[in-house]
Amino acid sequence: MLFPQSVHSDQPLTYMALGPITPGADIPDIRGLYAGPDMNGLEQTPAWTPTHSPLLLEHAQNTYLHPGLTGYRIAQGPEGIQAGRSWSPRFLVEGQPEQTDDSLTIQARDEDAQLGLETRVEAMAGGSLRIRHTLRNLGADPYLVEDLEVRLPLDDQQTQILDFVGRHERERSPQRHDLADGAWVREFRWGRTGFEGPVVMVGTPGFNFHHGRVLCVQPAWSGNTVLRVDRNSTTPAGISAGELLLPGEVVLSQGQEYSTPWIVVTASDHGMDPIMNSLHAWERTLPEHPREQPVILNVWEAIGFKHDFDTLRDLADRAARIGVERLVLDDGWFHLRRDDTAGLGDWWVDPAVWPHGLEPLVDYVHKLGMQFGLWFEPEMINPNSDAFRDHPEWVMRASSRTPELQRNQLVLDLTNPQAFNHVLEAMTRVLESCQVDYVKWDHNRDLLEAGSQAHGGAPAIHEQTLAYYRLLDTLRARFPEVEWESCASGGGRIDLGVIEKIRRFWNSDMTDALSRQLIQRWTEQTVAPEYIGAHISQPSSQQTGRTYSLDFRAATAVFGSMGIEWDIRQASEDDLERLKEWITWYKANRGFLHSGRVVRLDLADPSVLAHGVVAPDRSRAILAHVQLDESLHNRGVYLRIPGLDPKARYRLAWTGPAKPRASLEHLDPTGPLGIAEVTGTYLERVGIRIPRCQPETIRLIDLVRV
Repeated sequence: MLFPQSVHSDQPLTYMALGPITPGADIPDIRGLYAGPDMNGLEQTPAWTPTHSPLLLEHAQNTYLHPGLTGYRIAQGPEGIQAGRSWSPRFLVEGQPEQTDDSLTIQARDEDAQLGLETRVEAMAGGSLRIRHTLRNLGADPYLVEDLEVRLPLDDQQTQILDFVGRHERERSPQRHDLADGAWVREFRWGRTGFEGPVVMVGTPGFNFHHGRVLCVQPAWSGNTVLRVDRNSTTPAGISAGELLLPGEVVLSQGQEYSTPWIVVTASDHGMDPIMNSLHAWERTLPEHPREQPVILNVWEAIGFKHDFDTLRDLADRAARIGVERLVLDDGWFHLRRDDTAGLGDWWVDPAVWPHGLEPLVDYVHKLGMQFGLWFEPEMINPNSDAFRDHPEWVMRASSRTPELQRNQLVLDLTNPQAFNHVLEAMTRVLESCQVDYVKWDHNRDLLEAGSQAHGGAPAIHEQTLAYYRLLDTLRARFPEVEWESCASGGGRIDLGVIEKIRRFWNSDMTDALSRQLIQRWTEQTVAPEYIGAHISQPSSQQTGRTYSLDFRAATAVFGSMGIEWDIRQASEDDLERLKEWITWYKANRGFLHSGRVVRLDLADPSVLAHGVVAPDRSRAILAHVQLDESLHNRGVYLRIPGLDPKARYRLAWTGPAKPRASLEHLDPTGPLGIAEVTGTYLERVGIRIPRCQPETIRLIDLVRV
């Protein structure tokens, strides 16, 4: 954990690393670990060599890397505007830190610069920490904040960087770099979280899921962010993180404050899986955490914009028959919305399509015993809409020119109170008109030239992000029974800020099961599987055209928040019966799958993935062996399963509706080890050998302690 080293009044704000956060632990006891004058609380042996390292880099402290605070004071002097004063602060601690069982708060001040700084460290359930700075302007003249970042120290052996690249329908793909002198910087300027996910892990070379010393840092924020890893010839390496501020976004008058987003820090001595499990443990303590995710049928890939009551009634009947628990009406129900060129901003039910409103469909779905969900895109507006024609000034733009269209739409300026209230009240009327149980909240474009016309075109992504949170929070308070999903062209807004407000993420618009295996695998690095919407697509993917068996598509979906994205009117009776079997299996096992410890196995064969869930008491596990493609050899793979009870004995059996066929895959139909019982130590060190299997197939294994 990170705690102050010899913090006294009038001393620099300096910290030391006391080693990795223990993964999977309860909330760490911060009380008593403050290193006061007598150095009490430092009896534990550090997991790496303690080094003095500031949580805020300061040029005044003989540091020549990017400062943690960049900004300056603006004053009106006798010769005109004076800018550039107070640009190099040196903060000294005031008094003693304030400590509780799970937090530490330190006040610091620079009298010359007339700035105050509060640094707060909080322990999170599961063993992670979150840290934020709050800067206060104590002077009479305005202070322009350019950036404010939290910095975390790295071990000198942590020299490999892993972060993510991504795009629409291919979110969060890992990439690695070697750390060198200089700065590695990732800027996320999309105006929303982005398809990459602003997260960085730095560890010992070759670190993987279960080996290596790794530090993970990510901002809990849904707007622009920045991550940097840097070092030079005199300063050891560290990771800095914060909000990426556009010019002039934060100008502090006297007494005003600016806080960084929470920067979430997780460390592990045993690879990336403990980091993942630490974050999952925290997420499962959140008030909005989904206790049991229902099976969803989203009708988008079935009907698109062609809304028709009789068609939807047919879909609802079939869905209820196979065990679906929630039907979601996607894009296309509101004014003018016959395609994606019109209607955004006009949030009222289109009588041309729904002459009696949505109530007949909603009532019908509820009578079938299912919940009803509805799609919105509150932050967007089409040029072809009544809202735009009446209020063109509600569009975000930096100047008189209109930003380039994306998906035929522009961004609505929620920092404008009139635009904010228009959306709030329009959505309120819809949600009051019928019983909506669930809202899919979408966000289908990036924020380009996102200035506010209410402020002369000044950048407003910071305030727009806060306005989005405020709009969502206001609606949550008005409709506490409604569950909310975060969608942004799929997985474009998945982060540890919005997760405190929602119960589900739409992980990707890519529903191709083969692509989803990797997208879901890496999304789980920071998000528990029960939050991740994972749907069974139609046999041939709309996105890729590839065709898979129903069993492969279903076995890919059951580990997440399972749903269906398929026109099941086109499914055969055999397919519907098979879907029902998978839904029944999911319902019987979701409580286990969404409460256990996720494990991902490191395998030598890149054509094979393996992942699963282990019960908290280690009494059971469910594991998936996924043959993605043809292997280059016939050796098969060994699945070595960590985290079981080493002395207990386990019996293994195939599970799920799709049981391996011995004649086809050369597997014992009774289980991967036949009727043998083996210890947890055996399963971790020797493992289960699975021979080469057919591509695009999955085997589910149930391990039960006997």
